[in-house]
Amino acid sequence: MVAALATMESMTSEQITNTGSVSGDCGSAQARARTHVQAYVQTQARQNGSAKDGSATNGPARNDSAKGGPSGQKHGLQRCHAMLRPASRHALLPWLTSIIGVASALCLVIAWFPSTVWNTPIVSSDAPAHYYFIHRLLDEGLGAALHLWPHDSFYPPLFHICAYLVIKIAALFGVQCSIYAAFNITWIIASGVIFPAGMLVLCRYFLQRWNRGNPISNPISRISQASSTPESSSVSESSNISNQQVPSAGNRQYDAASDATFVLRNLIGLFVPVLAVSSVCHPYGLLNAGPLIAFGFATSLLPFLIAATLRLFDAIAAREHIAKWLAITAVAGVVCLVAHPRIAFTYALILVPFIVLRLPWKLILGAFIAMCVGAVAFVALMLTSFKSDRWANPDSWFHSHQPSKNLWESISFCLTDGLDGFPAILFALLLIAGTAAAFVCASRRAAARASDSFSSAASTVVPVASADVDVDASTSDIAVSVSCPPPASHSNATDAASASSESSRLRRNDRLRDVIALTAAFLLVALVYVCTVTLVGALPNIISAPWYRDENRIMTMLPLVALPLLVIGINALAECVSACAASASFAPSASSFSTKNSASSVPSLSSASTVSSVKNASFASNWIVLIAVFLVIAILAVSAQIVCPSRSAARDTIIAHSSLNQSDPNEQLTEQKIAVLRKVTERTGTQATIISDPLNGSMYAETLFNANMLYPIINARTDVSSAPFGKVETAFASGDAQQVLGTVCPLTDAPEYFLTMGDQAQSLQSFPYRAQYDSFHNEELIDAYVDGGTLVKVADYSQYGQGWALYRFGCTD
Repeated sequence: MVAALATMESMTSEQITNTGSVSGDCGSAQARARTHVQAYVQTQARQNGSAKDGSATNGPARNDSAKGGPSGQKHGLQRCHAMLRPASRHALLPWLTSIIGVASALCLVIAWFPSTVWNTPIVSSDAPAHYYFIHRLLDEGLGAALHLWPHDSFYPPLFHICAYLVIKIAALFGVQCSIYAAFNITWIIASGVIFPAGMLVLCRYFLQRWNRGNPISNPISRISQASSTPESSSVSESSNISNQQVPSAGNRQYDAASDATFVLRNLIGLFVPVLAVSSVCHPYGLLNAGPLIAFGFATSLLPFLIAATLRLFDAIAAREHIAKWLAITAVAGVVCLVAHPRIAFTYALILVPFIVLRLPWKLILGAFIAMCVGAVAFVALMLTSFKSDRWANPDSWFHSHQPSKNLWESISFCLTDGLDGFPAILFALLLIAGTAAAFVCASRRAAARASDSFSSAASTVVPVASADVDVDASTSDIAVSVSCPPPASHSNATDAASASSESSRLRRNDRLRDVIALTAAFLLVALVYVCTVTLVGALPNIISAPWYRDENRIMTMLPLVALPLLVIGINALAECVSACAASASFAPSASSFSTKNSASSVPSLSSASTVSSVKNASFASNWIVLIAVFLVIAILAVSAQIVCPSRSAARDTIIAHSSLNQSDPNEQLTEQKIAVLRKVTERTGTQATIISDPLNGSMYAETLFNANMLYPIINARTDVSSAPFGKVETAFASGDAQQVLGTVCPLTDAPEYFLTMGDQAQSLQSFPYRAQYDSFHNEELIDAYVDGGTLVKVADYSQYGQGWALYRFGCTD
């Protein structure tokens, strides 16, 4: 629901803005245009009544051709409605490009997804826990969502709840969906639909703020203003009619230029979802690393939270709709925290520059106090949850971590968003050039606002932008005054009163603030990444500690900042190129225009023709730039799917992890172990408790064959109150038969078994708590328990592996 609201708000606001960019003095939004038209109709109805009494004085020509006459009223309404009609056509384009873009991203994710994991699990460190969490929800219902761990502590359950719902919904249609299939479907939806859609919402937000009230370029604004000076209203009837006809044709060219801007923004939006799933940074890397499913799911949801928060900042600045966006942001925040609480660090890191640049100082202070409180709470949680004697020495944190890239490699990885080859080079060039162009455009606009000429223009020309529109003095979007009849005279006071308020809001440097904030967020993410993969020592450890100094988690932040910055940069590049192209036509035409009008203050037909020719040149340059931008983005998006060794390597790794043809017989899952686990479950049933070293792969029997494994995950830590794990481990390692039976036998009313399947898998040797299970594969200890009757062998599987056997504890059932 949060995603839908954010998308609808983004689309609706953009459509309103786009309508305003082509509607001239009728307003910058459809609502304002309709209001002016209605006011005009009511006023003219009253004026027509008074005009009947004064027709002898005013004359029939004025009554008919001036703004109060029926034909003038009809002509004005036709012009206004003609400008409102494109809005209905434009309303479909954002939805169409969004659907095509997200559908393309979904197809790419499905095409990449390894087909081998639909029937067999991903054999990795975190995978069995996620499968077990889904299995527990199926066994106990949604009530287990608050205590998914085997020792009944909390784990973020949102991903697993979604997988559980997939299974239940499939069952309603008579389809039996396995845990692995539900796991994969949920991942595909999150990665191929939610994440690209969220990135589209986020990028459209920045595009909207950058482009509102501003087409790609409008170097003809000064000529348009000159052609609509107050003196032009005093010309004769024939000259007035002629001047109305010529700018009307030119205004259609101006509308077409605005259409080019609108199409450009939507073409960029078309490729955003594709580029969002083109990088190995996210979502592919996390499926291979563990997989880090819960954190990846939260990352896929995060763009919606960021977009909602930024719109909350807008609402605070405008002092309207604050409660609405506060509620949406709160709901989105809760959803992300339920997906994975650690995503709050990513959220805070990216939002810090926007908080500093967009909020009042009191809210900035409050936000940083909240962050400090959260940091203290996190430190307290870590100190109480993880016992260590290295807390006072940050240099010794992550002592086993080794740098994976040199400085240049880590920086280039950030600049390329994790792409490979030619797409990486093109992405980096566009990112750097676009960021520079964005700073130039934003700085020029800020400088123009500070000039006295802009203040003078704002005081003499009725603003066509809404209260939130960003207007550039040098490239303002003030249309010719004949494009639509003005509002009723009695509303002039209201417009004049709101003009000062609008002008004060126009002084906000939204463009510059967005560019600075996005660049700062990108640099902060790059700093954390470089500290993680390249630098060593106390400071890098502290900076990257919230993400466990894990490269895979930090990589996911890159698309969140690189893509919006790239989109803004491409838009700024297009604006600069179009402005430069149109300036070549503007300079000589402006000179000719001044010469032709030096003798008279009234624009002639030839001057109007000059304006029209400049508009034609601007129109052509806009569409040429549009085609060029389309080709560049298309090349980047398509080439990123062709040259993608990093993504292919991640896919190959997952396929290798899900393969049962392993050269090492002690790996987590092999064909032999699958056969043994099937036989074990058939003998013990699904109610009896089976104890084994989880690092030998026996834990997968829980979800493969519905066996009741005492250790269904590898991380049964002993440093927490995790009964019965700690008690069983301690008792089994003691060598005391009475202690073993006294601990194991009361576990359940069903029989208890012990399974040996060789040594621990080599792929799990990096697991920090692996030593706690050493007693479960200690052959001497096991033989001693067999000799004493504590264990009774009930099945021998030595044909599959040396020492493999199933034992039953000697409990008196």
